[in-house]
Amino acid sequence: MLLVEQTTVPGAVLPVAQLKDHMLLGTGFADDGAQDLLVENYLRAAIAAIEARTGKVLVTKSYSWTLTVWREACRQPLPLAPVSTLDAVRLVDRLDQSSVVDPANYRLMVDDHRPAIVGAAGNLPSIAMGGTVEIDLTAGYGPAWDDVPVDLAQAAFLLATHYYENRNVAGQDVGIPMGVTVLIERYRSLRILGGSAR
Repeated sequence: MLLVEQTTVPGAVLPVAQLKDHMLLGTGFADDGAQDLLVENYLRAAIAAIEARTGKVLVTKSYSWTLTVWREACRQPLPLAPVSTLDAVRLVDRLDQSSVVDPANYRLMVDDHRPAIVGAAGNLPSIAMGGTVEIDLTAGYGPAWDDVPVDLAQAAFLLATHYYENRNVAGQDVGIPMGVTVLIERYRSLRILGGSAR
């Protein structure tokens, strides 16, 4: 199983000025913007950490996911949520020849925690022996920061601030603060079944 992020969140979407206010950084100085890139980088790191812990994509991005076998013949849970669209599905054989699957043969099953691709009239398309399937999808709460649930946005601010304040702590694991863990806990997916998705 290989999940590749195809797009990144544009810097203009990220609320750097709001985060600086949250951090109580000084203003009115000639170099007010000097910290902007640093603050943006810590916010991006915080977003990445929250997305990794929850499986939820905060701001809309495109991904490509490659599998060698379906978990179930008729249904395959997707690794991210919320998923807004399945943009393309391609079958790739052992000789690396690909063919696009007709969208009429599959559909997106929308779910807040565990969306899935399902066969439209039964089974999903067969993956050839030694081949793969590539799924292009778009995931995220929306294209703007205001689309992010308030508690996840607050968790990102708290974690970015934590990273910023501990940036000079060398050789120590700064971890994730309890307040952030509490805010993101309800978004974490409970996975009780082992999977054969590869």
